[in-house]
Amino acid sequence: MPPVPDTLQQRIAACAACHGEHGEGSPGSGFFPRLAGKPAGYLVRQLQDFQNGLRKYAPMEYTVRGLDPAYLRAIAGYFSAQQVPYARSPLPAVSAATLQRGAQLVSAGDRARGIPACESCHGGQLTGVQPDIPGLVGLPYDYISAQLGAWRTHTRATVAPDCMAEVAGRLAEADITAVAAWLASREPPADMHAQAAGSVRPPLHCGVLAGSDAGT
Repeated sequence: MPPVPDTLQQRIAACAACHGEHGEGSPGSGFFPRLAGKPAGYLVRQLQDFQNGLRKYAPMEYTVRGLDPAYLRAIAGYFSAQQVPYARSPLPAVSAATLQRGAQLVSAGDRARGIPACESCHGGQLTGVQPDIPGLVGLPYDYISAQLGAWRTHTRATVAPDCMAEVAGRLAEADITAVAAWLASREPPADMHAQAAGSVRPPLHCGVLAGSDAGT
């Protein structure tokens, strides 16, 4: 058997099977998220979390188990650099009141319950912040809902302090539906690039942002 060429295209072949050749995701299913254009630091962190058992999904855990840090950075760099159009995903039938609640949580949070606005970390346009904070706009409803649920049930985690687990734990199930539906209903802005590093000051201490002077 001839040796398998060690090229970047060969390295991403396993990723492309689910996430698309350019990381465009799988809008039809809603559960394979877009990787294209996400900050490279965020993508590397997710791969590391799968390796370290903090994030649970057997196919991903198996795929990245034996990959070294340089390999992970190469994969993340490739997908971060991809620029492909966004495709809209199906939305559930939700009430106007649900969408209004979602808009409130995204833009203002819920101070009484200690829930910060999504925008306070993920940027005013919800396109993420370099190098470690992902965008939220353009993601499928099913994926957003599933990931918020995963943080609540501790099947998705990251290095401590895990600020997303803290936020998700304060959300009611109806809030998760509201946030996911509102985000998935938004038209992506013309410029989907992540904001510059240091352009937001997250209100919670986050282990993934160590050294960024995040939190109060």
